[in-house]
Amino acid sequence: MTAEIGQFALILALVLAAVQALVPLAGAWRNDPVLMAVGRSAALLQLLFVVVAFLGLMVCYLSNDFSVALVAEHSNASQPMIYRLGATWGSHEGSMLLWVLILALYGAAVALFGGALRESLQARVLAVQGLIGAAFLGFLLFTSNPFTRLSPVPLDGAELNPVLQDPGLVFHPPILYAGYVGLSIAFSFGVAALIEGRVDNSWARWVRPWVLTAWIFLTIGIAMGSLWAYYTLGWGGWWFWDPVENASLMPWLLATALLHSSLVLERRGALVSWTILLSILAFSLSLVGTFLVRSGVLTSVHAFALDARRGVYILGIIAALTGSSLALFAWRAPVLKTGALFKALSREYAITINNLLIVVATATVFLGTFYPVFMDVLHGDKISIGPPYYNLTFVPIFMLLFVLVTFGPVMNWKRDEMRLLLARVRWPAGLALVALVVGAAVFGFKHVFACAGLALGVWLIVGALVVFARRWRIGQLPAAESFSLARATPLAVWGLVIAHAGLGITTVGITCVSAWQTNKVLSMSPGQNVKLAGNTITMTAVRPVMGPNYEANRAEFDVSGPFGHRALVSERRLYPASQTTTTDAGIGVGILGNVYISVADPNPDGGLTVRMWNHPFVDWIWAGALLMAFGGAVSLADRGVRVARIERVPVRPMMAEPVTS
Repeated sequence: MTAEIGQFALILALVLAAVQALVPLAGAWRNDPVLMAVGRSAALLQLLFVVVAFLGLMVCYLSNDFSVALVAEHSNASQPMIYRLGATWGSHEGSMLLWVLILALYGAAVALFGGALRESLQARVLAVQGLIGAAFLGFLLFTSNPFTRLSPVPLDGAELNPVLQDPGLVFHPPILYAGYVGLSIAFSFGVAALIEGRVDNSWARWVRPWVLTAWIFLTIGIAMGSLWAYYTLGWGGWWFWDPVENASLMPWLLATALLHSSLVLERRGALVSWTILLSILAFSLSLVGTFLVRSGVLTSVHAFALDARRGVYILGIIAALTGSSLALFAWRAPVLKTGALFKALSREYAITINNLLIVVATATVFLGTFYPVFMDVLHGDKISIGPPYYNLTFVPIFMLLFVLVTFGPVMNWKRDEMRLLLARVRWPAGLALVALVVGAAVFGFKHVFACAGLALGVWLIVGALVVFARRWRIGQLPAAESFSLARATPLAVWGLVIAHAGLGITTVGITCVSAWQTNKVLSMSPGQNVKLAGNTITMTAVRPVMGPNYEANRAEFDVSGPFGHRALVSERRLYPASQTTTTDAGIGVGILGNVYISVADPNPDGGLTVRMWNHPFVDWIWAGALLMAFGGAVSLADRGVRVARIERVPVRPMMAEPVTS
């Protein structure tokens, strides 16, 4: 009965999404408060019924209801409860239900917390959200129903993909989806503003917290996904330029650009058209990621193996939403004002250049991701594009971007002077130069590009701190007065500095692990040892162990190095239900780097094939990413960022003339 309740709840949610899409739009057109209020009620009720459906599917998993086909295919009785919980969104249908749940949560949040919005704008935003919700609820019900019954009922289920039987499954998808789907709000605000014919400072003030929220979740989600792949897959890598990894990176890049351009629109009334366009494209790339995972057009460790019909449905949603919004943008664009003017040497100009570089970098990732797909469709040629392509295209663009990132926050709005600007960045430039010279002297000229990466990291970290130094007027005022200025510093400024410093830390981590990692592959038996990057690694024992739903061959190691001894364990696991093997790596974590060990199946000679790596500073990659997300959260905690004070902000329409809908 639980499945039928969930099914009925989804049907009601679809009906409510349709009401939410149509009625408030009509109300805004007729300026009818009653009809506009229907959108708020529909959004809240839609969330209620989607929650009922989601909880219904979760109950089916937790109770081992194998009469539901989805449960029978992705769970069994021996599977630990935490993975039965995670299996709720560990399949195509379940993950799409989670997608719809988060979409409904965002829509309800606009209904609950959007009271200060112009009523007509709120109604149109909710209408666009309702349209997106109706499209994906229809997709669930008509092509990917999670509550389909199975007959006859099996005594036990199959199994969740063993690679997904990890705590990462419980946390990573919900957080990543909160970022993906959160960009729908920016999309809805952009389309609503185009329909209304009104883009102003208050619009930017309202959209920025939503973009920042989505950006925070995306940052954490991508970092968690990278970390999960690092310790689970046994490949010893943290990023593989996998198409589905790229699908999460592209909307993050455009969300970063949108976050900065919306600041320019809010503060200076500039970049109006550009900000609206980014709000459309960022969410469109989120939809592209949904298509890649579920279309069957690519083979990826992240992708769901599905028939092409579902991909065609999602492709239709992308074409309809993106095509119609871009057509609307093309229609309205000629009457959009350019906003306030600014000089070439100004913060606005620096943000504009950075935005353009981010978009170009996104385009290179898009081309690298889809070129193999296009070649396969057009000519039947199976090709792959890997790290060499991205090293030649994406990396140089981002190195230039990182050089420019430090300038923006220390520049004045509207206009600045080159002499003063260079004086402000003398410390970051000087310390970065020292890092480059010292690095080249220590590691040799063959590592000059890696040393340049280290110098960029120093440039970003020190450059972020210069924002504080300039704001607190360190060296210009007595310490007590500087301390008073520090205490009065808005949280948004703290967040900016933390996020930019986090970017520098991630840059250092990426540079070090890419340039100086070492590895060995060999056959080992208990008692044998090998040296790796100053450590002596000894295999101490190999023994079989039993897990809750797997059998494992466990290898134990002693790692002796400059910082003492530590014991590491790596397992090769067999899941009998699906006859699938996985590797659980042993990782010795340290602030200066990790020792990473993974084992394979036994060799004919009785030994084990052991792969081991030394990864210098690899944890700095994720530490920096989490620091960036924390900086975003600190900024979001600033009431001036989080709350749109429309009454206090002069309304400055960015249209050449009013346009009625």
